[in-house]
Amino acid sequence: MYKVIGTPRSRSLRVYWMLEELGLDYDMIDANPRSPEAKEYNPTGKVPALFFEGQVITDSVAIMQFLADRHEKLTFKAGTIDRAVQDSFTFFACDEIDGSLWTIGKHSFALPEAMRVPEVIPTAKIEFANAMKTLEIRLGDNEFVMGATITVPDLLLAHCAGWAEKSGVDMPKGAVGDYFKRLRSRPALRRAMAKSAQDSK
Repeated sequence: MYKVIGTPRSRSLRVYWMLEELGLDYDMIDANPRSPEAKEYNPTGKVPALFFEGQVITDSVAIMQFLADRHEKLTFKAGTIDRAVQDSFTFFACDEIDGSLWTIGKHSFALPEAMRVPEVIPTAKIEFANAMKTLEIRLGDNEFVMGATITVPDLLLAHCAGWAEKSGVDMPKGAVGDYFKRLRSRPALRRAMAKSAQDSK
């Protein structure tokens, strides 16, 4: 049984979604970032963390790729060209999209008010918009970033899209907008969100 430590109001939702896509059982330990519960599993207090077979894995992307590799789904095999291309989309999602959104988040609400620099937010919004243009080119007419096969970066990108909608950025239309809608309507995400809402009551 996998145990996920985190809160659905964080990147933990990505891990719940991955587990639902894989059809796996898991327990959710509701813990806010930097809470005592979170620090029991990760000394930094960051969430999510995955507890499995007496070991703790931290970082949402590392957890997702571990699960995909372990269960041989939503991923291409390590050492293949396809996996290298898949990984390039994963790093793109983290660096170009998650990064710009987290900059907005930090300087909107996450940091203590005295540490916020609101002047960087317009730059981060431009970075997000540029990333959406790049995604449009790389996605092309594909159903998913790797073609007909859904993989880890699709879940990352779609999770970021949900975050972006709440961040005041201009959301893409056309092929990328349709791509986000397809992913965010997946039954596995709906199940993860429903379980998260029920667990956090």
